[in-house]
Amino acid sequence: MRSTLDTVAAIGLAIGGAFGMAGTFVASDALRETVWTIDGVAIVVAAALLTLKYQRLGNDLVAAGFLTFLAGESLLLAGNAAGLQASVPSYVGGIALWAAGLVMVSAPKTFAFWMRLTALVSAALFVVSAAMILWGAPLLPTSSPLPAAGYPFLVLTFVGWIWTLLKSER
Repeated sequence: MRSTLDTVAAIGLAIGGAFGMAGTFVASDALRETVWTIDGVAIVVAAALLTLKYQRLGNDLVAAGFLTFLAGESLLLAGNAAGLQASVPSYVGGIALWAAGLVMVSAPKTFAFWMRLTALVSAALFVVSAAMILWGAPLLPTSSPLPAAGYPFLVLTFVGWIWTLLKSER
């Protein structure tokens, strides 16, 4: 039976995915920063609940992955109010931690193959983006094709996690 905390985590992932994607298309700096702050808080809450859930289930690697993802999201959240250019240092750290967390969550066969695949594709795109920035490429969080190409795969992963949380008894 689904718990209230599973529902809250699913809602957090849904808000995070929707607001995160919306923020990449917003032209106004203040609105983008607001939308991404809502996105970040929702994902931090969801990741915290997922950390507890999977730790209680004895799946320590998945729990640690969600905790690592939470740390990455916290870095992204901390940089939001600085604006796109000034947020790049925390953005690089955040997406690098996202990538590590996604790999950790996807390593065991806890989630369906397609979810693990979308997470790994997203992680790879974020690693490449972080490396490019570290080596001097003038990328912003909204730059295309990278890092923007990683976001749809991340949101598809969120959809899978939401589905897993909301499906009936396991």
